[in-house]
Amino acid sequence: MTLAEVVLGAAFAGLVAYALFGGADFGGGVWDLLAGGTDRGWRVRDRIEHSIGPVWEANHVWLIFVLVVLWTGFSRAFAAAVTTLYVPLTLAAFGIIARGAAFAYRKSVSTPGMRRLFGAAFALSSLLTPFFLGAVVGGVASGRVPPGIAEGDVVSSWVTPTSLLGGSLAVLVCAYLAAVFLCGDARRDGEHDLADAFRLRALVTAAVTGAVGLAGIVVLRADAPELFDGLVGRGLPVVVSSVIAGLGALALLLTRRYTAARIASALAVTAILIGWAVGQYPYVLLPSLTVEQAATGRSTLVALLVALGAGALILVPSLVYLYVLFQRPVGFESHE
Repeated sequence: MTLAEVVLGAAFAGLVAYALFGGADFGGGVWDLLAGGTDRGWRVRDRIEHSIGPVWEANHVWLIFVLVVLWTGFSRAFAAAVTTLYVPLTLAAFGIIARGAAFAYRKSVSTPGMRRLFGAAFALSSLLTPFFLGAVVGGVASGRVPPGIAEGDVVSSWVTPTSLLGGSLAVLVCAYLAAVFLCGDARRDGEHDLADAFRLRALVTAAVTGAVGLAGIVVLRADAPELFDGLVGRGLPVVVSSVIAGLGALALLLTRRYTAARIASALAVTAILIGWAVGQYPYVLLPSLTVEQAATGRSTLVALLVALGAGALILVPSLVYLYVLFQRPVGFESHE
């Protein structure tokens, strides 16, 4: 493994962490959107707010980490991507900002009208942000981001079948992860009826995600043939592993083993991302820019790797402690 691959692997690890933790965070907003009216949906929204409240800002640390590593260690690929895909990236950034502001203000206003306004902003941005991020992945995966500054078309690079597939799968995966995570949170705090409700949501979302994924095979074969060949070739064992982990997660959900279901679900999503990376390897930008071509100089990569190692000594234990701290059983007081 080369130095460039090690650094890119670190960025990919951050991407996986953002997909899991940030994805569950976005998915909570999706279920907030689908919770129903004020009277029918208040308990679901209250549960979601208590679950994501302590960690929603911390999850974006992973996104910042990925961006910093890419623009420092792989500036050529980063510049090409952000200048071609700046429309969905800008929309995703606006969504993140609007979502955070709405989530914070919704808890501080007292009038029903304003609470509904900020609640709608939070829920809609939770739906749209992962869609645009998935569309960005689809643009890269389908080979529509050529090397160079603004060399790709700003519309046709992401308004494509693969980007639509990527955005749809991103929203579905976020909703699925959130439902699985919320099952355990609700049961931990003694809300067994909500745990069963989120369990049903997780099972239904898993079925829909599987159906979209199967349909996506046809889409990738027609619209992203290089990635398709990689997935059915060297990436096939990883894809099969994802299917096995996903089926295992469903079995664990059916038997209400929520902690194990979280682990299996995380493994399934991680395997999907690894399959994409393996299928695209050795290219950062299909079909021409490889990892080594996109990497900056050796001295920059070494300095970056040293900085990442030093930062990980502080960041990783702090985030682990944060997540563990707020997973402890505590009394849960519902809002009247």
